[in-house]
Amino acid sequence: MIILLPPSETKRDGGDESAVLDWSQLSFPELTPSRKVVTSAVTELASDTEAAQKALGISAKQLFEVERNRTLATAPVMPALERYTGVLFDGLDAASMTPSERHFAHSTVVVHSALFGPIGAGDQIPAYRLSHNSKVPGLPLKKHWREQASRTLASLPGLQLDLRSEAYAQLGETSANSVYLRVVTPGAGGKRVALSHFNKKSKGIFSRALISAGINHDSTDSLLAWSRGAGFQLEHGAPGEIDLVVENA
Repeated sequence: MIILLPPSETKRDGGDESAVLDWSQLSFPELTPSRKVVTSAVTELASDTEAAQKALGISAKQLFEVERNRTLATAPVMPALERYTGVLFDGLDAASMTPSERHFAHSTVVVHSALFGPIGAGDQIPAYRLSHNSKVPGLPLKKHWREQASRTLASLPGLQLDLRSEAYAQLGETSANSVYLRVVTPGAGGKRVALSHFNKKSKGIFSRALISAGINHDSTDSLLAWSRGAGFQLEHGAPGEIDLVVENA
């Protein structure tokens, strides 16, 4: 089973001061040339603070993000699962994982980064700023990543549970044996309504429960059967989708 997560715009500072980004140690080494193209462009862009601020869509108070990008090659690294912060990753709470949970997460969780493409949860990465909609001059991210990331994701065996946002899903398609998780809440007349504010939190909590259970589900039926005993209301949704039903509160 693969749990496919979106990244977060916010990152934790710091990391292992004795180590830097090592391309050879990242998962999916076939993506190394593409990763180097993006990081080179982002690092070069960071030499022009004004242009970088505009391209990244950040405020004057976030100019530290430009410095992060400028020092990508020499910055300290930490596992991706610990690097990302924000609502989804707060719900995942990697810091409190047991060794067995961490091992399971590193073997099943993939984060789809705009900078690195798909990476493993345990991959050591620096802090950076780049989103799916960042405007890197001469490098449209969707065009750059879609074919290559799709090929990598399609090659992964087993069930793929896609928790990415629709925007990040456009950076690469999953395999035929994948299912998209949509977080919904009961609406008027029994109609299901997609959640916005609680969407990421619910995905984080659900992902942590999957990791804590440590079950390598091989089918949607297995996942749905497990969810009933785990306290989640998981149901078949539109074709190729499953609904995680939560209260909008």
